[in-house]
Amino acid sequence: MIKQSWTFLCVPEDERRVRQFSLSAPGLDYFPSLFAAVVTSLAAAAMIVALEGTSRLEVFQLRAEKAAIAREVVSIRARVAQMEGSIDGFIENDEQFRILAGLSPIDPEIFEVGVGGPGLITAESDPMWDTDPVTAEAVFTTSYDLAALQRRASLLSESMRQAQESLLKNYDRLRAMPSVLPAAGWVSSNFSGARLHPIYHEALPHVGLDLSAVKGTPILAAADGVVSYAGWRAGYGYTVEVDHGFGIMTRYAHASKILMDRGQAVSRSDILAHVGRSGTATASHLHYEIWVDGEAKDPRDYILNGVIP
Repeated sequence: MIKQSWTFLCVPEDERRVRQFSLSAPGLDYFPSLFAAVVTSLAAAAMIVALEGTSRLEVFQLRAEKAAIAREVVSIRARVAQMEGSIDGFIENDEQFRILAGLSPIDPEIFEVGVGGPGLITAESDPMWDTDPVTAEAVFTTSYDLAALQRRASLLSESMRQAQESLLKNYDRLRAMPSVLPAAGWVSSNFSGARLHPIYHEALPHVGLDLSAVKGTPILAAADGVVSYAGWRAGYGYTVEVDHGFGIMTRYAHASKILMDRGQAVSRSDILAHVGRSGTATASHLHYEIWVDGEAKDPRDYILNGVIP
């Protein structure tokens, strides 16, 4: 049997000699497998190199991200500390604010808004703890401080809201308090439970203050309010009544002329009418009454401006 073989000639371009290689026919049967093995090995090596490069790139990126997270946590903690200082200042102002509003200051320990008890989340429960406990601890501490800061801010907001409501209420009440002398004149008759009436000549209650004044003298509103009555009343003559809210009403009687209408809003010291002697009166004067929750009060206990003659 004739052996078949393949001869390969390698002819260089220069003057070097020609090289010859012979390969028997049976050996050629293994050539594809050998070629495939070589190609597979080269491909596997290339893949290993590529994967190693990718892994190194990912590690580099993760380290960069970790460093960025750490820097951001440090920055956030600095801002949290700054906000905590601001909140502390607001709490000090809140104490003064509440005192001015007539409220008791909040106990400083309440503003600590501490937390605790079973089931409290810890830094170890963070998924980052296993791979980076330092960063996990920093993130947990920052998150805890932010939550406490949020609770303190919420408590402070509620406290200031209460103080504001109290101040507004007190302000409105002060504006409604009849604290000015409603006409320029002198006291001719005081508040009394039994006064000798100058016309009826018998002891009768006098539930107001009489201010003698020249006819036409302006009659002023003693406080803010709304005119609830403007017209003639038996015995009182031309009369203006002002509802100040909070159960407070003032009455101005014996006027010569009324300048306000019912339902009209008035402010303290607005001119309601002019002094006269309408109704049951012996001379020109203002009869002034203060009623609180349906009970007559002595106007002297409310007038603050100047000295009553």
